[in-house]
Amino acid sequence: MKFTLSWLKDHLDTKASLNDIVLALTAIGLEVENVEDRGAMYAPFKTAKVVSAEKHPNADRLKVLMVDTDGSGKLTQVVCGAPNARAGMTGVFAPEGSYIPGLDTVLKKGVIRSVESCGMMVSEREMKLSDEHTGIIDLPDSTPVGVPMAQLFGLDDPVIEINLTPNRADCAGIRGIARDLAAKGLGTLKPLDATAVPAKFDTPIKVKIDCPEACPQFLGRLIKGVKNGPSPEWLQKRLKAIGLRPISTLVDITNYFTISLNRPLHVFDADKLKGNIVVRKAKDGESLDALNDKTYTLDASMTAVCDDSGVLGLGGIIGGNSTGCSDATQNVYIECAYFSPLHTALTGRKLQIHSDARYRFERGIDPAFLADGMELATKMVQELCGGEAGSVVNAGAEAAWKRTVAFDPARTEKLAGIHLSHQEQHHVLVTLGFTCDSHVIPWKVVPPSWRPDIEGSADLVEEITRIHGFDSIQPVSVTRDGTLTGVLSGDLKRRQDTRRVLAARGLKEAVTWSFMQSGQALPFESVAMNDNKRTELTLTNPISSEMDRMRPSILPNLLQAAQRNADKGFANAALFEIGPVFNGTSPDEQFFMAAGIRHLAMGDKHWSGAEASRAVSAYDAKADALAALEACGMPASKVQITNDAPAYYHPGRSATLRQGPVVLGWFGELHPSALEALDVKGPACGFEVFLARVPAPKKTGTAKPLLKPSPFQPVSRDFAFIVDAGVNADTIMKAASAAAKDLIERVDVFDVYAGKGIEAGKKSVAIAVILQPRDKTLTDAEIDGIGQSIVKAVGDKTGATLRA
Repeated sequence: MKFTLSWLKDHLDTKASLNDIVLALTAIGLEVENVEDRGAMYAPFKTAKVVSAEKHPNADRLKVLMVDTDGSGKLTQVVCGAPNARAGMTGVFAPEGSYIPGLDTVLKKGVIRSVESCGMMVSEREMKLSDEHTGIIDLPDSTPVGVPMAQLFGLDDPVIEINLTPNRADCAGIRGIARDLAAKGLGTLKPLDATAVPAKFDTPIKVKIDCPEACPQFLGRLIKGVKNGPSPEWLQKRLKAIGLRPISTLVDITNYFTISLNRPLHVFDADKLKGNIVVRKAKDGESLDALNDKTYTLDASMTAVCDDSGVLGLGGIIGGNSTGCSDATQNVYIECAYFSPLHTALTGRKLQIHSDARYRFERGIDPAFLADGMELATKMVQELCGGEAGSVVNAGAEAAWKRTVAFDPARTEKLAGIHLSHQEQHHVLVTLGFTCDSHVIPWKVVPPSWRPDIEGSADLVEEITRIHGFDSIQPVSVTRDGTLTGVLSGDLKRRQDTRRVLAARGLKEAVTWSFMQSGQALPFESVAMNDNKRTELTLTNPISSEMDRMRPSILPNLLQAAQRNADKGFANAALFEIGPVFNGTSPDEQFFMAAGIRHLAMGDKHWSGAEASRAVSAYDAKADALAALEACGMPASKVQITNDAPAYYHPGRSATLRQGPVVLGWFGELHPSALEALDVKGPACGFEVFLARVPAPKKTGTAKPLLKPSPFQPVSRDFAFIVDAGVNADTIMKAASAAAKDLIERVDVFDVYAGKGIEAGKKSVAIAVILQPRDKTLTDAEIDGIGQSIVKAVGDKTGATLRA
């Protein structure tokens, strides 16, 4: 929100300095983003008179000007190519060393076609005054030489820009800002003269509202005999100062009211209207040729302002070309209406139209300011364009806004930590426009019509505190009695431990959105979480079309983050995130998961060998997943592995982690089709672990048992089994481990073979079994007995036979 200091003083009677005003704005919550002192930027530029203009000796289109820059008679030579450059004219001179804002360059002395040029005569575009650049600035002959350009063009008025939060719609107008500053004590709010303008005739153009939920009230008024054209210089300067382009007096008046009073208006050329005005929902397929020179196709959810010829504009957003005002306009019809914030926002987002009117209507303007706004607008039109005003046509009724908030003044000290008397709090609220019945506690407080954001007593505490001053809140040290214990719950500690372990394995933690694009979420919707089904959660009001679905998995966001890094030259990302994924029909149905991905390779190319830069594989994801489970207290040896991972994992290169029927997580390489849907180049592997499903450790103590190494030599024996091709190696390992639990330390698979010498449909799986005696050295007979037990156990479990 931009405004000039002089414009603010139209509403605020104050002697405060610019610096005091800027400090006060930030103190009351209207954070100042920037103060542009254009007088300083334009300080080098002054008016100058062209004494002579001779043809350039070496160029047909250039002239050599001799310019009087300060009235002293000392002339400066300037080479100029402007067609309107001539002797006797007065323009604006830029000396060497000055910064030219429109060209974004510092002017240097130059030689043009062998003729020295010591500055330049500038155009409006070069000074960022307008887009005009066909010639240099041509001032009236009576303009004195040496006058600062900023003073001449009214550019010595500082421009203040504040950052508005969405709840402060009232401060989208300068008057709302002035009201807050007056409450702060920086002056007095000037009254508005909204005396009714006498009607000279009955306005013949009536209004009908067919959708009161979208447009509760609509005021219209016909003014005959106006003269439209360029707006007065003072009005143009104000609009230009805040970045708006002057168009014509009637249009500039609507922009002036939007910025000054937060009261968007629209003007129709009354002679172009066909019949009466109807505010209704658009019909599917209707179109609008809008004032921004674009054509929009409408649907039945959009609020349209129409006449007998069709759609004239979109309520609260933009008007149409068919009834736009021009210099030929003689009769104007003023629209002053209230449009629903919700309906305005939905239409604007659907059509991607951004306008000053939409910005204000969708945040909520003052519903009680329509009648006064119409009278003020009528006066300004008559002052600047002349004409006779008709009666005001009023359709609908004022939108409901009155509500009462119960307020106990003691809450101010309780919530904000400052002690203020009842009189001080009452004064602040009344100055801000609130109505307070303070005879009985709790007070009955009615917020003003321009403050739709006030909903409860906490909002009133905030209003009192910000006007009194946040800096008056005394800092208080946090004290504690004794030692705090049990700060981390079991779930929080589990997440913290998992986070540490994954970081130690070289993965970097990421924090991504809980939303994603619905099309990209689709491949990840087929996952078994509950009842073998995930239900999509589509947002009704997404912050972006690319984030319209609650994420069914963390992996897509991590994969896209890894690809973005790779595109910028930071390949081989290894990322993890601990956060929620969403299932069911409500965002409350969510699971906290630890998920991670490894992308492309395990590392950059290295002289030490290919292992350092090998491609990522399912085994890397498996190691990460098991490390996460162990961090939660789940020994990897107790985890069962089955080959039924979700469809977005690569079949045969992925698995499910289980404890009995409970799914603890998944790991593996990502399916090429899933990567293609995300526009991610492979290979990539990942894992997902349900942290809450990991059973809590039985031992509650924090100390680990002492390590008791065996004094006896371990014994290693190898076994090769012939099994069906569909038998998992994990099944063989667990069966072998169960044959002699007290003595078998570890079982590892070291070879899998299928091919020549092995029957079709079969495979050979070789395992190494480590025996660790605890009490004595094993004899050969005991070792052979254990070997036979292993062979029998594996055979009984899988139907395996010992390979010859």
